[in-house]
Amino acid sequence: MTIAATLLQARQIEARVVQVAKEIDKHYAGDEFVMLVVLKGAMIFAADLMRQIRTPFLLEFAQSRTYGDSTTPQNTPAVIGPDLEKISDKHILLVDDILDTGATFLALKEWLLEREALSVRGCFLLDKPWHRDASIKPDFFGFQVPDVFVVGYGLDHAEKYRNLPYIAQLANPAP
Repeated sequence: MTIAATLLQARQIEARVVQVAKEIDKHYAGDEFVMLVVLKGAMIFAADLMRQIRTPFLLEFAQSRTYGDSTTPQNTPAVIGPDLEKISDKHILLVDDILDTGATFLALKEWLLEREALSVRGCFLLDKPWHRDASIKPDFFGFQVPDVFVVGYGLDHAEKYRNLPYIAQLANPAP
C-alpha cells in the first residue's frame, strides 16, 4: 500500500498539540491526574503532548487492539489496563490516537470507572465521527479527519507507517 495524500503536516500537528495541552491545563487547573496512554498508536502524540502540559500528572499505559491488520475496526476491542491502585480514586485523562467508532474509548472508560476512577476524560489526536457507534464526543482533540484510513504520527496499518511525521491517507486500503 502507498500514501494517497498528506492530510496534516508535521508543523500543523505540532501547533495543535500545544493548544490541546493548554486546554488540558485549563480544565485540570493544577489538579493532579493520571495520563493513561493507549498503546501503540497514541505513543507519539502522548510524548509530544506531555512535554507541553504544565499540570502535574502521573503516567500509565493501556493497550487496546481494534484494527489488527484490517482497515475496519473490530466490534469489541481487547483492553489491558494498569493496576487498580494506579487508577482508583484518581482523575484519568485517556490519551488515544483516534476516536472512530468510540468502542475503544467506551470499553476503557467503563473499565476505569468499574475500578473506581474519579473521572475519565478522552483526549484524541484525531476525531473521525463518521461511524461513531455511540453518542460520544472527545473532551479534547487535535483535528477532525475525513472518513478515510489514516496513518502516520503513530497511527499504523499492519504496524507500518507509524514513523511518518505527518498524517496521511492510505491509498486503496483493503478491509
